Amino acid sequence: MRLTRGPATVSDLARPLPISLPAVLQHLAVLEDSGLVRSEKNGRVRTCYIEPRALGHAERWLNAQRLEWESRFDQLAIHLQAVKYGGSTDGDEK
Repeated sequence: MRLTRGPATVSDLARPLPISLPAVLQHLAVLEDSGLVRSEKNGRVRTCYIEPRALGHAERWLNAQRLEWESRFDQLAIHLQAVKYGGSTDGDEK
């Protein structure tokens, strides 16, 4: 994300993107509502800043989700191996 290198105006953020300025503003509004980004308006120029603390919260949540899904996929792999070789994973003998 561009803002990791420092503050940027909305125009600077929008320039390289293949979407309209109103679409960029909508995306920025979502990021601001979530607390990940803040902006300040000085005259006609709106400058955006990243919120590192909020990113830390998001990173911790994403890591927890990743660990949960890795565990689920590991359990699925064990189950599929058992099914493949005719075993059971539900504790019932066949």
